[in-house]
Amino acid sequence: MKIWRLYLSEFIGTALLISVGVSFVILDFAKGSPVSAMIPSAGFRRIITGFLFGSTGMLITFSPVGKWSGAHINPAVTLSFWLKGKIKTYVALGYVISQLLGGIAGAAALLVWGKLGKGIFYGATFPGKEGVLAAVIGESITTFFLIAGLFFFLGHKKLRPYTPALFPFLYAVMVYFEAPISGTSTNPARSLGPSLVSGMWMGWWVYWIGPFIGAFVALFILSKWAPWLKIEVAKIYHFEHDPYNIFKNTEKRFKSLI
Repeated sequence: MKIWRLYLSEFIGTALLISVGVSFVILDFAKGSPVSAMIPSAGFRRIITGFLFGSTGMLITFSPVGKWSGAHINPAVTLSFWLKGKIKTYVALGYVISQLLGGIAGAAALLVWGKLGKGIFYGATFPGKEGVLAAVIGESITTFFLIAGLFFFLGHKKLRPYTPALFPFLYAVMVYFEAPISGTSTNPARSLGPSLVSGMWMGWWVYWIGPFIGAFVALFILSKWAPWLKIEVAKIYHFEHDPYNIFKNTEKRFKSLI
């Protein structure tokens, strides 16, 4: 098996995350969707949407994508593993490119929603009425919790097998509180795809700056206050599978940056 299979896994995983996960956004919030009539509370629909989006990510980690590539499916996650020195630079770059392309492909599939999808810009994320600064802060905070929670679970051998189960509950909470501010992306690839197919680019840079700030701050705090957390491999699940030795146990790259 060639290393491009790993990149293909990230491409497929991210495409599935966007095509399936963002479909729940459209189904739950598009004007004319029966879900809005069935569940009039926007807050409750946000909880459901976040849980289903997180569940999509969880199921992807259980799939062959998780077995081979580790199911990062998010440039901020790959960046975090790279900063910890757990993935080689050229592999991390290949992962990010694959994720961005997967986000575009997954968003293209959202076009099947037609008017329902078009009405909410195919689930594109953009700053709310609080403005771009609030959106950057919101994306930073939510990504902080994503990376901190992910590394906390991965850093405990007893919790590590349950890491994927974190996502449904974490996103249910984050989407409920933060979605009105920025849409709760936490993932540049998740925002890129829908923006491209909808032409909605307002505040697009927020979804790069915010997640990367959140990831960096999470690693900084964990390195200072929880140095006993040991990340052994750059995977979210199927930890033992590493066909090309692309994941490495090295001294923390992050330490050299602070």
